[in-house]
Amino acid sequence: MPTLTQIAESASATPIPTGAIELLHRLLEDWQVIADLAAADLVLWLPTDDDRFIAVESCRPSTSVTVHAEDPRGLYLPLAREAELRRAMETCEVVRPTAAHWAGTYSMMETCVPIPYQGEVVAVLTREANLSSPRSVQGFDTWTGEAADVLCEMISRGEYPYDSAPTITGHGVPRVQDGAILIDPDGKVLQATPNATSCLRSLGIRESVLGEVLAQRITDVVSDSTIVEESLAVVVMGRAPWRVEVSVQGSTVTMRALPLFNGRKRLGAVILTRDLSELRRREQELMTKDATIREIHHRVKNNLQTVSALLRLQARRSDSESVQTALQEAERRVQAIATVHEALSQDVNEQVDFDEVARTIVRMAGTVASTDHSVDVVTTGEFGSLEAAQAQAMATVLNELVSNSVEHGLADKDGLVQVHAERNGSQLTVTVSDNGAGIQPGRAMTGLGTQIVSQMVRAELQGNIEWLPGAECGTTVVIRAHLNN
Repeated sequence: MPTLTQIAESASATPIPTGAIELLHRLLEDWQVIADLAAADLVLWLPTDDDRFIAVESCRPSTSVTVHAEDPRGLYLPLAREAELRRAMETCEVVRPTAAHWAGTYSMMETCVPIPYQGEVVAVLTREANLSSPRSVQGFDTWTGEAADVLCEMISRGEYPYDSAPTITGHGVPRVQDGAILIDPDGKVLQATPNATSCLRSLGIRESVLGEVLAQRITDVVSDSTIVEESLAVVVMGRAPWRVEVSVQGSTVTMRALPLFNGRKRLGAVILTRDLSELRRREQELMTKDATIREIHHRVKNNLQTVSALLRLQARRSDSESVQTALQEAERRVQAIATVHEALSQDVNEQVDFDEVARTIVRMAGTVASTDHSVDVVTTGEFGSLEAAQAQAMATVLNELVSNSVEHGLADKDGLVQVHAERNGSQLTVTVSDNGAGIQPGRAMTGLGTQIVSQMVRAELQGNIEWLPGAECGTTVVIRAHLNN
């Protein structure tokens, strides 16, 4: 579907100013409020070079029956309805309906609202109410329709959308059906929908607020220990188009003000409310769980480091060279697992960005296993994100392979160990190569380290491993792993 800008460019050879396009986009971001207050469809029309009107966007109400079952975007306005749109463009005034129009099998009332930019009307907004809607027939909440009338008048004078309004998109933004309150210029409540009354009750305001100053009633229930946003008074008095959250004894209600103006004269405001108590409670539970998970990983890391230190201490106290070697290998393996838990303690998604972990592990393995010779360990490629269990397995595998290359392949010479990773979706290929002495036939699978590696590659990493002689010298180990994420 073409965008507003694309339709505007195709409709007229004269480009619409960039500022006018931005104005229309700001209106579209927030026109759902008008549709819901008016219980009517909204359609944005642009004039074309062939003296017609083309629909560029539409919005259906969530508080009434729609007029347009099919999307009108890209369609031209019927000739019989053009006269009122032209009058709105020429007079820059809202043109109210004098009679109903037939739309298929039902009738509708159409209001035409000009949208000016720098003194010229650049588009027209039609407000189309389905007269067969039960809400329209019963006259339900007529004050909301009157509030929509004021907002439409503000559009025709360039007072809406608000210049100072922050971005209103986001999780938990109040809608008309969530609750709406009409206040006068002094902040007194004139009307309130049932849902708005329920929102106030959740804050502890049990009695009717009609005729009362809303700001005073909210102040009465907010305790001295409650953290109150600085913009609360401005919002509940309807003086600025901002949004604020009010929390009282575990209940949270978000409020958004829609100030109503007539030039410089304040007419009052519509306050939209929404009860977010359950949403905030769940968010708090998730935050608590996330913090607990991070703390668990942090404590596991600390415990593993303690075990590593004990193994190192025990190795120093042993007189047996074979015991010292075994304890040092165990210490190195524990430290590799601790590195993964340190990464997990920074995130709660049980996913590890393994690139930095891999560099840490191979650097540590090369340093611990190195002898008096100079051995460089280089890591290239990308591992990507691994889930926790497979990250621990891969950390152990890399630790073993790099240590073996340093201790055995490069035991008596300077050299280089290269670790290269290639990620393709769920497939990960890791190559560990050195320029050492190479492997002897039949000896690759005899050591404990290589047995650990083979078992983890087959089980946790769901892959296979292959030991190969290097192209000129040394050993190349290729791991092909199937990742769960």
